[in-house]
Amino acid sequence: MKRVLIIGPNFHYFNASIARAFQSLGWETLVDAYDTPVHPYTAINKLCYKFGDKSHQKQLSRERYDAHIRTIVDMWSPTLVFVLNGDNILPKTMQYIAQRVKTAIWTFDSVRRYPILIENLPYVAAVFCYEQEDIPYLKQKLNIDAHFLPQAYDPQLYYPIMDATKKYDLSFAGDVWQSKKRQAILQAIVDRFPNKKIIVWGVYKPWYKGIWRWLTRERRDIYKNCNTTAEVLNRTYNESRVVLNIHNEQQKSGANPKVYEIAASGALQLCDCNPYIEEVFGDSPKIKLYSNKEELLTLLEIIFENPSTHAEAMDMSQHTFEKRIEEVLYLL
Repeated sequence: MKRVLIIGPNFHYFNASIARAFQSLGWETLVDAYDTPVHPYTAINKLCYKFGDKSHQKQLSRERYDAHIRTIVDMWSPTLVFVLNGDNILPKTMQYIAQRVKTAIWTFDSVRRYPILIENLPYVAAVFCYEQEDIPYLKQKLNIDAHFLPQAYDPQLYYPIMDATKKYDLSFAGDVWQSKKRQAILQAIVDRFPNKKIIVWGVYKPWYKGIWRWLTRERRDIYKNCNTTAEVLNRTYNESRVVLNIHNEQQKSGANPKVYEIAASGALQLCDCNPYIEEVFGDSPKIKLYSNKEELLTLLEIIFENPSTHAEAMDMSQHTFEKRIEEVLYLL
């Protein structure tokens, strides 16, 4: 049987979804995940990273992981090594792996967010990117012919719930406290629609940024100030009249996972547009696009004023992880 070793950050749901995709195509899988931003993410390493030289701690983390992952490759003898981002792997280790087994990398967000992993790209058989603008960038910088491979969703995690009732007028899930863009948009919505039932999953005010500020934070009914599971998110999407999607600032022409996950749940999605999303989903009745905060607020007013507004369900069968992995294997 063909065997794939999946290496990447310790994102349990994402890693499991990739593994299921390979398994459905007849591959035996092994996932080896590393902690970020440093591995292992123990108390002492956390403190060293927080108060020490971050680049130095990151390098130590890569060196700690080096012998471990070489041993896994040698002992398990995979047919393919599929690396998700790979920012914790030393270039000499990537070269060591790629010389022994066919290796591919699928980068997160924009590759320019992870300059440390760019050193690894010349060694592998194929590079896949979430962000379309990375393709010409890597061609110019490293003469690498990278492939655009969009994000996807796992149908075992995101799907319509037939008996779901609409408990929320609007929901959002994602990192908030590190994104001024998301903070401004969410605050504008809360101010414009003070009587609407809104729920926001994601860290907004981390407790370690100030215990008193965290304990006395406002609008706990809206800002849950914590992350949650895929199962809870899927139910939240099904129970929302509209689900908001706001991409990180670095996303220029591509889509985050929530584009596909929200659509797969059957929810009505309001999503900020970029060239890729407009081309693929611009005509979809279940994904309404906005270009700025004012357009978003206008769309929300229309939706809230028309309670009976609904749209046909979307066919998302071409955007599963299985379809993405089929494309990877075809290009390899």
